Amino acid sequence: VQLQASGGGQVQTGGSLRLSCASSGRAFTDYNIAWFRQPPGQERWFVAAITPSGRSTFYADSVRGRFTLSRDNVENTAYLQMNSLSSEDTGVYYCASGPEIRRDPAIWPYWGQGTLVTVSS
Repeated sequence: VQLQASGGGQVQTGGSLRLSCASSGRAFTDYNIAWFRQPPGQERWFVAAITPSGRSTFYADSVRGRFTLSRDNVENTAYLQMNSLSSEDTGVYYCASGPEIRRDPAIWPYWGQGTLVTVSS
């Protein structure tokens, strides 16, 4: 499974961005998709995850109500819509794919390259 994350950029506080995670593998629809955030100098933190069907989603408390994770199993792409962004959302965002949903990044076997999100006031 190969993942390509995109959509990052610089945005002002309160703004929005949509990240994309495109997969080139046939197994996209077999796996859960997750996003993790890695702030500068910190470890990678769970942001959100979605099941293969897209029917169930899971969010970190810090983003629930502001971020929405969805997926298009025809386009083999997952989308993270991020609204009401704050400086605390700054970091490199990585998408991951795997058979199990956990907040621990170590259990996710497949990763994209990351896309940088910078939120400034």
